[in-house]
Parts: sequence; structure tokens; C-alpha cells
Amino acid sequence: MTCREAEALLPAYVDRELDVASTLQIEAHLGTCRNCAAAVERDEALRAALGSAALTYPAPPDLAPRVRAAVRRAARPRAALVQRAWRWAAIPAAMAVAAAASWMIAVDVSGPRGTQPVLDELVAGHVRSLMVDHLVDVESTDQHTVRPWFNGKIDFAPPVADFTSSGFPLVGGRVDYIGGRPVAALVYRHDRHVVNVFIWPHATADTAPRELSANGYHIVRWNDGGLEYWAVSDLNARELEVLAALIRQSHA
Repeated sequence: MTCREAEALLPAYVDRELDVASTLQIEAHLGTCRNCAAAVERDEALRAALGSAALTYPAPPDLAPRVRAAVRRAARPRAALVQRAWRWAAIPAAMAVAAAASWMIAVDVSGPRGTQPVLDELVAGHVRSLMVDHLVDVESTDQHTVRPWFNGKIDFAPPVADFTSSGFPLVGGRVDYIGGRPVAALVYRHDRHVVNVFIWPHATADTAPRELSANGYHIVRWNDGGLEYWAVSDLNARELEVLAALIRQSHA
């Protein structure tokens, strides 16, 4: 063992913290190295001096009560600070709850003012699908191809049907985002018009189709089987209601 290796172990040796093997190595080195042996003697002398009775001082009887009182005084501002911190920490949680609630409220209310934020997003999604050549992610008129495609991409299974015989052929489907969550979008055609049918889960009672409009587009909304449907197109509302009736009948 070299002096450099021994120096790293001497403090632990003096404090009796080394294992047996290391202790034997240090003692063998000390027997051949005067410098390291002298260092150990100095540390041992200091250790003995610090443990002597002359350096001890009996604590006064009132020390413990004074320390406890000081700790309580110091803890009160900290407790108040922690309480304020918890109040501030509750704000983001409340905001998250409010954000989630706002999405539900936006699609729950019956008046056109309450539905306006969702209407704007739906119309934007419809227009975006026409402008960026991203009408569908899966292109097929076969419902048995389109419906399984959604597996693993959204947390529900949208009902899919083709209505070619009724003038509304299925084009395909894609995943879109409305209100900050992924939704299913089924795409149909009627003559030269494109219809986007947005679908997402909603635990409410079934409702009959209702007409709405936003930014020059017609919208028909209804709830059925735990799902909410919004059909968006430049078709007139009567033709959109025909498609809504076909969709409702397909899984009645």
C-alpha cells in the first residue's frame, strides 16, 4: 500500500470505520511509514482531547424548553408558507378541472352562443380537410376496412356504414382533434359535396338531430348510443338530416 492510498483511508482508520482487511493493510503500512504513523498519532491525540472531560459543558436546565419554543416560532411562518403554497398549487389543478369542464360545457349547452367555440373548431376541421389534401387517413368505401383502422388510435369504436345506395357513399375516415381531444371523422360525399361527420363519446341521453350553422356551413348535431355526432358540410340542412337519419338507422 502506498502513502497516497493510505492517506485516503486514515480518517476512517482513526474512527474505527474500516473493515478488517483494510485495517490490517493500514497497520502493515504504518509499521513501515513514519509519516503516516505520525499522522495517525496526531489524529488520535486530537480525538482524545475532544473527548476529555475538560471540554464538556453541562446544558442548563432551561435549554430544552427554549429550543422547543424557538423551533415552534420558526415553524409557524414555514407552516403559513406551506399553506399558501398549497393554495397556489391548487390553482393549476382547478384550472385543469375548469378546462376539462369547459370542453364538456361547450358541447352540452343547447344555445348557439354556448356551442360557438365547438362550431368554430368543427368548421375549421372541415375546411382544413379540404384545403390541405388530408380528407382521409384511410380511404375506403368498405366499413369493415374503415372501422378497424380506428383501433388503437382513439379510445372508442365509431360505428361506420356506407350509404352509396342512398346517395351518400363513404369516402373513408381520419382522426381529427376537437376541443383538445382526438375524435373520429367519417367522410361522405353527396354529389360534389363533402360531409365530415365528427364523432366522440358522450354519456348523455339520445337526442334528435338539431340544425345549426356557422361561417356559412350547415351543421347537424345529435346524440345516439353514448356518442355525439356533428355532421358538417356546405350541403343544405335538409340533406344533412337525411344523412343523420341514415346513420341513426344503421345502428338502431
